[in-house]
Amino acid sequence: MSQNTFRKNIITLMMGTTIAQALPLAFMPIITRLYTPNDFGVFAIFVALATILGAIATARYEMAILLPKKEIDAINISALSFLILTLFSFFIFIIVILFNTQFAKLLGNAQISLWLYFLPITLFFIGIFNILTMLNNREKNYAIISTATILKSVILVSSQLLIGFFKSGATGLISGQILSHLFANMGLAKGIIKDKAFFNTIKKEKMINLAKEHKNFAIFQTPHALINALSSNVPIYMFSSFFTMSVVGFYAFSLRIVFSPLSILSSSVAKVYNQKVVEAYHNGEDSYQLTKVLLIKVTKTMIVPFLIIIIFAPQIFAFVFGENWKEAGIYTQITSPFLFLNLLVSSISFIPSLVGKQKKALTVSIIHLIFSVLFILIGVYFKNIYLSLGLFTLVYSLILWYNLNWMLKELRVRCVAKKDIK
Repeated sequence: MSQNTFRKNIITLMMGTTIAQALPLAFMPIITRLYTPNDFGVFAIFVALATILGAIATARYEMAILLPKKEIDAINISALSFLILTLFSFFIFIIVILFNTQFAKLLGNAQISLWLYFLPITLFFIGIFNILTMLNNREKNYAIISTATILKSVILVSSQLLIGFFKSGATGLISGQILSHLFANMGLAKGIIKDKAFFNTIKKEKMINLAKEHKNFAIFQTPHALINALSSNVPIYMFSSFFTMSVVGFYAFSLRIVFSPLSILSSSVAKVYNQKVVEAYHNGEDSYQLTKVLLIKVTKTMIVPFLIIIIFAPQIFAFVFGENWKEAGIYTQITSPFLFLNLLVSSISFIPSLVGKQKKALTVSIIHLIFSVLFILIGVYFKNIYLSLGLFTLVYSLILWYNLNWMLKELRVRCVAKKDIK
């Protein structure tokens, strides 16, 4: 692939991601006047459940779709992922049928009870989206991926707006989430399933052999993905159990507003950085210095916006989204340190894979999860949401700071070792 083609592909994906992220943000001042913090709380619980279970729904086999040289192998890995996804979704459906009431009580909100029945189909749609995205990525159908991402966002926003005008509560928010994945999947499928020959290449024996060949995705990446998803969403579950649903809504909304633009920046930086650091690392160049320069540039770019957030977030939220959402601005003030550090760490999160330290990355994630729960519980004990948020931010920031320094140290050691060998 030429450098120009590489840049073109990145720009195509970035444009789709940017538009898809910008649409919900652009209409958020209207959406926040159609839905209450309580509605966003119910929605946040549903999305958190879907995110956590979605992380393991295919046993991460869809991540292996890009690896095989033969097209027939990629198709059979896709079929394997689809089979695991179908069985997992059906299993969750049975669990929801049998234990719906108990789960609703555990989550601390009776309103979520109805929506638990929609969780299996949501998981199924999310899994299909991930599989089809990987298949299109393999085929270099970047325009199709970009278009589907934008379509997903358009359906999400339009559904939430249309249903929201009927004062439907969380129904509009959750329905939009489900419908957006359905329509996006239809768009992605067009680029892959062109004729019956696609299905004729799927063989049971082939799927079994490929499952064994790529078993590390199920054994190592699945628990890591689960731990990461739990760590990210543990505040939502704990706040729903020990505080009000409005608290959950404020927290989820504050993250949604800040994380959307940050994710665009971090994912864009990471894509370019990953390619450059691998090239520099294998060529014996100073990838450590490259990483330091990148982090300094990101810090200089984002320090002023974050200072504005720390000082003026409540006033900004109240003005843009309505007075009801001023509390979410306070939450944003409290959590801004870990949001800033997370931006830096996310930009260079490929380093553990580059230097072969995935096992340690998993260990750090487990420690992060344990301490997050413990520190939030201190605030729960004192019945103080600000204390819970502050302590959660403290432990998250410390873990991120450790991650940042640990990754830089590992990279520096490898760079020195490579120079010594030369």
